[in-house]
Order: sequence, then C-alpha cells, then structure tokens
Amino acid sequence: MESKRLTLYVDTSVIGGYFDLEFEKETRILFDNIEVEKYNIMYSSVTEDELLNAPAQVKNLIDSIPNLLIKKVELTEEAVQLADAYISEGVVGKTSREDCFHIALATINKADILVSWNFKHIVNVFRIRGYNAVNIKLGYSQIDIRSPKEIISNEE
Repeated sequence: MESKRLTLYVDTSVIGGYFDLEFEKETRILFDNIEVEKYNIMYSSVTEDELLNAPAQVKNLIDSIPNLLIKKVELTEEAVQLADAYISEGVVGKTSREDCFHIALATINKADILVSWNFKHIVNVFRIRGYNAVNIKLGYSQIDIRSPKEIISNEE
C-alpha cells in the first residue's frame, strides 16, 4: 500500500538554508527528496514577502519545484487571529509575529509538518507545546514542527 505523500510547509529559513553553509547539506537533501516527489511543499505569501530582498538564487528556488508538488497559501484574517493568539497567550513575543503567521498558516491549511531552521521561535520544544496548546484551545489540530535534519534523518 502506498502511503500518502506528506505536505511540508517550508518557511523562509529553509529556502535560505539551501544556500547557507551551516544548513546547506540537510536542506539540499530535503530538496532532492522533493524533486523525486517524496513530499508536497506548501509555502505562503508571508514567505514571498520575506524573500523580497533575498538574492535571486534564493527567490528562484521555489520556482524550480514542479507545480504539481507545490501549494501557495495566502495570509487570511483567520491566520492573523490565530497568530495573534499565540502572542497574546505568551508563546512568543510581538517581535515574532511573522513566525506566528507561518505556524498559523501551516496549522489552518493542515500541513503535515512545518519545517524550519528557526530554533529560537519555531523549532523549540517549549514553543511547540505552546503553539499546540493554543491550537487545541481554539479548536485546531496540533502541528508537527521539525528541522530539515529531522525530516531527512530517516533516509540516510
């Protein structure tokens, strides 16, 4: 029986990580797996906004993924409200609002896993518990949050 292809919401740090010496190895393995259609990718209008001032090679990375594997989601009022709930519940501070948009969008659009290299505000066990506590309180599903290293670790 073939299993359902997982949908990974990739935030801006993963796209930038493709060209960053510290994160390049694992990020490139992740994108290699995307190219062979192991995963579907989800990204958002927030990601596009964050990439506006990025180098061309970083911006073009999303364009290199086949359309059938990629889904772009838009920032909605519902996502803004959920993101603001993470802040009002004290999961993170106001300066992390953009990060909260990513988590809210991945949650609302039912990504299987949010993938990020942001260990301070996103891929952090205490923050993840906080995001999921808010999600449950407000009637949303929990979101699985991992680094690219964790996604690819079962493949090496």
